[in-house]
Amino acid sequence: MRILLARPRGFCAGVERAIKCVEQALERFGPPVYVLNDIVHNAYVVDDLRRKGAIFVKNFQDVPPGAHLLFSAHGVSPDRWEQAKELQLHVIDATCPLVEKVHNEARRFASKDLTIVLIGEMGHDEVIGTTGWAPDHIKVVFSEAEVEALDVPDGSKVSYLTQTTLSVDDSEKVIEALKRRFPNIQGPPSDDICYATQNRQAAVNALAPEVDLVLVVGDSESANSTRLAEICENKGIPSYLISCAAMIREEWLEGVETVLLTSGASAPEILVQGVIEYLRCRGPVEVEESSIVPENVHFRLPAAIA
Repeated sequence: MRILLARPRGFCAGVERAIKCVEQALERFGPPVYVLNDIVHNAYVVDDLRRKGAIFVKNFQDVPPGAHLLFSAHGVSPDRWEQAKELQLHVIDATCPLVEKVHNEARRFASKDLTIVLIGEMGHDEVIGTTGWAPDHIKVVFSEAEVEALDVPDGSKVSYLTQTTLSVDDSEKVIEALKRRFPNIQGPPSDDICYATQNRQAAVNALAPEVDLVLVVGDSESANSTRLAEICENKGIPSYLISCAAMIREEWLEGVETVLLTSGASAPEILVQGVIEYLRCRGPVEVEESSIVPENVHFRLPAAIA
């Protein structure tokens, strides 16, 4: 069997930064350190940090006053900051800088009294956080059909933003639908979909035609991981999102000569290597890494722990 290993894959700069934030906080302040929601959407990462002393919470009532609290890479709404201030919490903001960029754009559009169409998944942590920065201005859509059903106060005063982890192709279709319906719509000065999401999608788009099967390592909670599997599935190639090698079914591998293996931006490399080892145990394999887009992005840690 030939394993075509996509590159880039795995951790993006925002995820690396968020994980380092937790590890640095534990080292500097000692456990426990509290984290609001999952620091990134990957159970393996969360469990590893939990073992090191991080406590993951959904509500502020689970955080004792004066504790150290991290906000996840997906960002939070301003009311979370207010709650943290009331409890005199020491906040370490691990929000991805690219998500923070979207928050800033939301505030800017809202200051112009524009309706903001946020292209994203309702209920996703990032969308919840972004909506909180301009709740009276934002309407969330995910599809072209939802664009047609939009009700806005003034069609000449509309703008759009996107969740950073969407499919590039799918979001472009929704943006085009918005431009057809609202010819004067304003967009962000630069693309909101993050570089890592675009690079990982470019890699699978380039490599998928060469393979019989695609395996994407990542959690179902991870939007960018889910998109990678969907992109390949839409090309008619059997594609599966797996959290680890234990999820692989033998029937998927019947008659397969070449496998494309990649991982979402929150999936650690150890899980990818676990898949390779699983396939090696079945018989001889040839691993070929194929680099499609160079990637060398790093973000500085927040001042609170830098």
